[in-house]
Amino acid sequence: MPLLAPLLAFAGLLAGWPVAVLADQCSTGSGYAKPIVATLSNTDKANLMTGQGQFGGACIGNTPKVSAIPGHTGICLQDSPVGVRFVSGNSVFPAEINAAATFNRTLIRARGEAMGAEFRGKGINVALGPMMNLMRAPAAGRNWEGAGGDPFLTGEVAFEMIQGIQSQGVQACAKHFLNNEQEHFRMSSSSNVDDKYQHELYLHPFLRSVQANVASVMCSYSKFNGTFACENDKAINGLLKGELGFQGYVMSDWYATHSTIPSANGGLEMTMPGDEFFGSFSSYFGSNLVNSVKTGNVTQARIDDMATRILAAWYVYMLGQDEGYPAVNFNSWLGFLSSNVDVQGDHATLIRTIGAASTILLKNKGNVLPLHAPQSLAIVGSGARSAIISPNECIDHSCNDGVLAVGWGSGTASFQHLVAPLDAISARAKTDKTAVSTWTFTDDVNLSANAAKGKTAALVFITADSGEASLTVEGNAGDRNDLQAWHGGDALVEKVASVNNNTIVVVNSVGPIIMDAWIDNPNGNSLVDILYGDVNPSGRLPFTIAKAETDYSARVIYTGSNIVQIPYTEGLFIDYRHFDANNITPRFEFGFGLSYTTFSYANLKVSGSTAGGTRQATGPGSALDPWLHDPVVTVSFTLTNTGSRAGTEVPQLYTSPPASAGMAPYNLKGFDAIFLAPGQSKTVSFELSRYDFSFWNVAAQRWDIAQGVTGLSVGASSRDLKLKGSITN
Repeated sequence: MPLLAPLLAFAGLLAGWPVAVLADQCSTGSGYAKPIVATLSNTDKANLMTGQGQFGGACIGNTPKVSAIPGHTGICLQDSPVGVRFVSGNSVFPAEINAAATFNRTLIRARGEAMGAEFRGKGINVALGPMMNLMRAPAAGRNWEGAGGDPFLTGEVAFEMIQGIQSQGVQACAKHFLNNEQEHFRMSSSSNVDDKYQHELYLHPFLRSVQANVASVMCSYSKFNGTFACENDKAINGLLKGELGFQGYVMSDWYATHSTIPSANGGLEMTMPGDEFFGSFSSYFGSNLVNSVKTGNVTQARIDDMATRILAAWYVYMLGQDEGYPAVNFNSWLGFLSSNVDVQGDHATLIRTIGAASTILLKNKGNVLPLHAPQSLAIVGSGARSAIISPNECIDHSCNDGVLAVGWGSGTASFQHLVAPLDAISARAKTDKTAVSTWTFTDDVNLSANAAKGKTAALVFITADSGEASLTVEGNAGDRNDLQAWHGGDALVEKVASVNNNTIVVVNSVGPIIMDAWIDNPNGNSLVDILYGDVNPSGRLPFTIAKAETDYSARVIYTGSNIVQIPYTEGLFIDYRHFDANNITPRFEFGFGLSYTTFSYANLKVSGSTAGGTRQATGPGSALDPWLHDPVVTVSFTLTNTGSRAGTEVPQLYTSPPASAGMAPYNLKGFDAIFLAPGQSKTVSFELSRYDFSFWNVAAQRWDIAQGVTGLSVGASSRDLKLKGSITN
């Protein structure tokens, strides 16, 4: 039962920016692949790049076996970012938004490793994740698949997930490149983004993915500045393969390919699922690509490069999928053909740990929490119980019935087990000899209030759901229609709070909801995740919760025709950056989360300098320049647990660049998750690189260090900054 959802969990990272060395690994992969590619016909090469159609194989995406390649059996690509989709014997991991809420790099890496092991155990070559689009518009449907509203946090989550997945020999896929920040009109819109904002916000998680040696990148459905993402020369060849030096391959999202020649020349290597449209029995690649090479519209060098990139990943990125790799042992479409191999291992322990670590305690008036064997307890709200039929009762979870653990769409997987809060709390209550009354069948306010009246405390469960545009749930076509709780959640909370002074609200949501109807109720509402204090809550918000939806700078565009224009006119100012720049008071700020203990910060020290060194010339791979990314400045301070309980604090570092940089007032550049016993102190250090002090110079087309005084602030959230220092660059 997470505070902000078993759907919402957040992660803590260690200080510093490990930067992967790409050259040796990539050149080794190419070294294996190039001699093989030289022996292939163009038809064989095209087969490497062309999916077999929506139902052309056992997996979500399949490429055919190329007999001329030793050991090659085709490539299996499979969703999703929470676990293996369309199988049994799998785990469903807490969503990526939950992982982000932990602010814990170790847990995020472990999540990636466990997930990678399950994909490998099923014989899958490519895991279609992680997702790294930013929470630009809070109501956007797939926000729960990502890591929130900050590029630094999202980039760190992406880095750790990719490293974890690929450590198991499975290819990761960074998605969706680029600017896939809403579901409405995702196939018929153009995201129009300024060069500076693109670099400083939306491109950053993909930079971190490249630094993690990601094998593949998925291009998105929409257009970017007027050109479809999967044939966008500027985006793929210019930004991704040029500036970022990406050496892997680019695949399309399913049916996001729109052409042969522009796509191949624009940087696309693999079209998925392969056919032009469902049931077309024709492909933009395949024989059309071979013919385009014959006519000279696509060069021989280009098709060779396409094949080399795909084959290099198969050989080396994943420690060799050509030898000893498990065969596919499931069928996504015909379950009776699956072997039902159980790949869960001991991952349930990790899942429970992440669930607890991603719990966010937002309010605890009167120290209602943690609970201490209350005499009586009410549990109300349909979000507390199990789904009426089963946790997988609707296709891709496209219904909101019972406990909300994931959103809906292709980013989901099937639960083998899902313990509802009602069952878990009832079991604990039995041990504590607590009398429990419930009403969870519906969200009827009167029946719920009757159950809560006269009880020591009342737990109210409310939800808000969203997902992919391919499915509509309760009138929400992927994106949420608004930021309100579903099923009359506000009225439910207010009614229960009117009859019970110890009302505890548990929100399971895909993102922020507006709480102002009840958050200041004088009867002491609390939003919690960990109720009994067995684990001290340490989750932190990876997004801002506003007092009103209109307080956010960007919102989903719901109406339009033809190619709908989505102007990113808010620039850099999304999430907390917007609230800070415009002096808007949020309900709960980015990075916020309470604990059952207290912490103090002291002794800030800043050392080092951005001066000196030799940078690489602007050009291919210049965004990976060690001069930019090597640590040069250290910020340290003393963190002390001043309370009576052991707990984890999540210190955060924000920079405040000179006005000339044209950046936000505060920018997250470091965080950690520090466990301390009562009275214990620890020196915490964050290392910063020149990149952390840089802005994108549009005229010079490079990263430049902002000249002047940059403020350095350390604290418990974006608004609770306890220590302040500076450095002059």
